[in-house]
Amino acid sequence: MSRIALITGASRGIGRELAFLFARDGIGVVLVARSENDMRAVSLAIRQTCTVPVHMIPLDLSVPGSQTVIADYCREHQLHISYLVNNAGFGDYGAFAVADWRRQQDMINVNIMVLTALTREFLPRMLEGGHGRILQLASAAAFVPGPLMSVYFASKAYVLSFSEALSAELLHTGVTVTALCPGPTASGFQEAASLGRSVLYNRHPIPSSSTVARYGYRAMMNGKPVAIHGWTNKLMVLAVRLVPRSVVRNMSLMLQKGGH
Repeated sequence: MSRIALITGASRGIGRELAFLFARDGIGVVLVARSENDMRAVSLAIRQTCTVPVHMIPLDLSVPGSQTVIADYCREHQLHISYLVNNAGFGDYGAFAVADWRRQQDMINVNIMVLTALTREFLPRMLEGGHGRILQLASAAAFVPGPLMSVYFASKAYVLSFSEALSAELLHTGVTVTALCPGPTASGFQEAASLGRSVLYNRHPIPSSSTVARYGYRAMMNGKPVAIHGWTNKLMVLAVRLVPRSVVRNMSLMLQKGGH
């Protein structure tokens, strides 16, 4: 039976790079993304260099029930998902009280609901086969509160907690869950989240999507429960455990503001 990886948010950034990593290892891919044109370009590039099956599901994951479309596609095509990458997600920048409420709902649906539903959909069969790898895109943001990006930071805290809990539940089953926690990454996320004013995203050098993808891919294959990319982020996580929460909140607000 062919090994298959399902990757959401696969048309660009970390998801795109992960798709190539799987394909180069001889693992077929199911690409899920909103942009069909970008996804076709990824599919074509993979087919030109790798001899693995490539499936595409053009889909807006913010639409309720989108996880059912993915599950039905995999059943219809008799695809056994051995690797699940819940990479899709987006953020928003600004005060919560005046934020677009529909966008906040869509963010919760993509970052939390779809991730959880797809994990629930594909995990049982992985357990039946005694093997599987799940990679969840959390963030260094999962460890701190995020003024001006409150829903996004909270959603990533959920992903981290959920993934760590599952990792403990799945000990000795042959199935592992990895929460990948990168900091700011050159992936197009900043533009989508309107982060032009954020000090955090403008005053620090950020790694490429391919660098973060390679790190996350190795961590997932090794079954590492939590993978924090970069020494700066590792030090930040350590620091927030040692200082008062009031200091963490104020520092986070200062970093998120646009230098005012």
